[in-house]
Amino acid sequence: MPVDDKGRFFEAAKPIQVDGGIAVRAKRGAIGERWWSRRFVTILEAICQEGRLARGRSYARKGQVMDFTLSHGRVNARVQGSRPEPYEVTISIPAYGDAEWSRIEAELASRALYRAALLAGEMPHEIVDVFAELDLPLFPPALDLRCSCPDWAVPCKHASAVLYVLAEAFDDDPFLVLAWRGRDRDALLDALRGMPETQAPPDPLTIEDEPLESRLADFYSPGISLSRLRERPARVHAPPELLLRALDPPPLRVRHIPLIDLLRPAYRGLASTSPPGEDPTGEKP
Repeated sequence: MPVDDKGRFFEAAKPIQVDGGIAVRAKRGAIGERWWSRRFVTILEAICQEGRLARGRSYARKGQVMDFTLSHGRVNARVQGSRPEPYEVTISIPAYGDAEWSRIEAELASRALYRAALLAGEMPHEIVDVFAELDLPLFPPALDLRCSCPDWAVPCKHASAVLYVLAEAFDDDPFLVLAWRGRDRDALLDALRGMPETQAPPDPLTIEDEPLESRLADFYSPGISLSRLRERPARVHAPPELLLRALDPPPLRVRHIPLIDLLRPAYRGLASTSPPGEDPTGEKP
């Protein structure tokens, strides 16, 4: 039975239904589909009581979270409980300052694959290791949870509901994880674009200059034995969203999500549909 802030037991009442609340999509099972949101949920389940989290999942699925805002190091939300006035929930973590983010951005810019993935709107799994190497963990090991409800336990079901809504918001926009740590998406990408790459990619058209006089004897000889030449399948496949990576992203958002982030999975879905007579790799049967 819940206990109020004066140590008195009180009977939990049915929460007031919210019209237009934020309900998570996962109506059963785990909440969070992408690796970064699942990592966040794993941390929650390690530091929070399962009973509290279970009631929070129920609130999150019913849409009891009315709204939330995320800023550097802070999430503010309103959750409708059984009382007429919504409860105020605050979730705080340490946000990194400009000095820490300068180190992070320099390290990301020095790694071409991570830099390219972030500029393409993707969150590389190995980015966690980059933060760890700098002794600046991406995911917080602890959370400061506060709620205006009379339940003294931490987390209460209202704060737990916000945590699960936040995890699913990370699914839709992985850059919210970085924004919570202190760096907005546009600021991070602008910084990465403005930093020179420490290692330039090799130019595939560059060949070694060799005087013609040194190759007169074997100028017309094949570079490889003709008997070894055979047709080989292409090993490099262009990603289906290559066009989205090449063009500037349109300045449009759908429910605060950049349009290019919504188009990317659609392009990948089209690529997974093979024409009749071909397998997904494009080879003939």
